Amino acid sequence: MKRLFPPTAVSMHRSHTRREFLRAAGAAGAGALLLCRACIGTEAGARRSGLGLVTYCLGIHARDNPMLKEPSGFLEACRLRGAAGMQFPLGIRDAAAMRELRGTAEKHGLYIEAILELPGTDAALDRFEREVATARAAGAAVARTVMLPGRRYEQFKTRVDFEQACAAGLQALQRAEPVAARQGLKLAVENHKDHLVDEKLAVLKRLSSEHVGLCVDVANNLALLEDPLEAVRAFAPWALTVHIKDQAVQACPEGFWLTDVALGAGVLDLKAMVGAIQAVRPGARFNLEVITRAPILVPALTEGYRVSFVPWSDDRLHRTMAWVRNNSTTGPLPRISGLAPADQRQREEENVERSLRRATDALRLGEALP
Repeated sequence: MKRLFPPTAVSMHRSHTRREFLRAAGAAGAGALLLCRACIGTEAGARRSGLGLVTYCLGIHARDNPMLKEPSGFLEACRLRGAAGMQFPLGIRDAAAMRELRGTAEKHGLYIEAILELPGTDAALDRFEREVATARAAGAAVARTVMLPGRRYEQFKTRVDFEQACAAGLQALQRAEPVAARQGLKLAVENHKDHLVDEKLAVLKRLSSEHVGLCVDVANNLALLEDPLEAVRAFAPWALTVHIKDQAVQACPEGFWLTDVALGAGVLDLKAMVGAIQAVRPGARFNLEVITRAPILVPALTEGYRVSFVPWSDDRLHRTMAWVRNNSTTGPLPRISGLAPADQRQREEENVERSLRRATDALRLGEALP
């Protein structure tokens, strides 16, 4: 790597009008409202954010509002917030309803990306093919997926366990690729705190398919002790879509804590990351994936952390921990435990609102409204 850690600071069969949508949300209770304060004037504004929203951005809201668990409801929530589209698990749905969803998206100049689970067995191929057909009927050209379950350092207790899971993940991707190719869908495999950069690129090169690329998460490889900016630069030529987020970090005896914060409130060099991707993949879409939740522990200083990796020099660990200490948040990391449900929703709304504004104002990820 050239440089390490530079210091930086069901479906619903018709679309709702704004009034109908707010009335329906209000009927579910005040906590179910979808409209954020800052986006009330979005329809009359000249620009909106160029970011789509990943479903997990509104996970707290979705606990109380079943409309957000439906693709048409989530798409409307994205529109009202001034987002450019959505990345959502469409599942298997009626083709006519998905064509209507596509029409709604096109009417408002929004895009749709899917989230798919790879077929782990031959028996799962029928389910997968139907999900791909649903995604295509909705107008999705890209679907985000993952190869391995969970976070590597939590999921696997031995190197053998990891290698077996990698083999199964590769087989699932090889099983899925012909289906996606036949239906004209591209599979974007996320760097999901699973593979190191070289490991993930080796998978893509082995497949060598124009229908398989990456969902580049700009932060995840930090949890594997890799420079996040250098990881983004390495992954950029393969980017089909992007998860953009910012992170606050804090050192602790076991290693360090990571937590999602609004764009611009963390330590990632987002301008450089956006530039690196746009330079080689100008058509890749950026989707906000700021998840309002408890901080995540990366136990890098414990013996169990590295069991799934091949042996490495301690220099890598030392460089990472030095960077974490230099960039650690001095006060308590933001937490939602103990907050009232309404306050949790407000925190989530603020994270999304601030991130969309930051993307437009500072990262130049904005676009004219249709």
